[in-house]
Amino acid sequence: MRRARAGTTLALLIAGVVLAGCDGTQPLIKRAPRQPGPFPAADRPVASIVSARWSNEEERDRLNEAGAVMDGARIRPGMTVADIGAGEGYYTIRLASRVGKDGRVLAEDIFPAVRDALAERVARQRLENVSVRLGRPADPRLPTNSFDRVLMVHMYHEIAQPYEFLWRMRPALRPDGLVVVVDANRTTPNHGTPPALLRCEFEAVGYRQVSFDNMPSAGGYLATFQPVGPRPEPEAIKPCRMASQ
Repeated sequence: MRRARAGTTLALLIAGVVLAGCDGTQPLIKRAPRQPGPFPAADRPVASIVSARWSNEEERDRLNEAGAVMDGARIRPGMTVADIGAGEGYYTIRLASRVGKDGRVLAEDIFPAVRDALAERVARQRLENVSVRLGRPADPRLPTNSFDRVLMVHMYHEIAQPYEFLWRMRPALRPDGLVVVVDANRTTPNHGTPPALLRCEFEAVGYRQVSFDNMPSAGGYLATFQPVGPRPEPEAIKPCRMASQ
């Protein structure tokens, strides 16, 4: 009994010492601070992701939104297209029809639940030329030399690390491939991207702007970009400074 009581007393003393060293304001497990990566930070706010649905699909079709965007992006039968930030699949479904049985569409979202819902829609509509996958906020994880077009509709302003995202996306484009951005001409906190800022961020990672067209039917403008020259080293990327943001 004495030995048992002595053991209990020792255990309580040890516990008291441990608790005395913890005032409740610091975590018991200390994690090393996250080291900054080689890519520069964006000098602008990032819009919050409010919904996987941008607008009613019937209303968008009434305005011929998808048709106008696909025409402006020169998307043709047989192409391979990535739909980044696909959401509920408004563009995915219509891209599948446009590229036809000889083309391919890769639809991607960063949220598993959204990805799963889109995969169910694709399966329900028997779209055999569409595949669905999960991306990452700073990396679309696209296969190299695979895409004629990479489409980003009303989602660029939600990318928190645009330089890393665009840098990692570059190898996925085929030699004549284009990145197609549809967005609104307003500040990023208001769910848009000023055209000058968009062009600057793309150029910082080695893209050139090929075209720019106002497109009210799509809620803003359509801009296309193409990689030029070698991809810069991450440390060499100079971030854009936009005081108006």
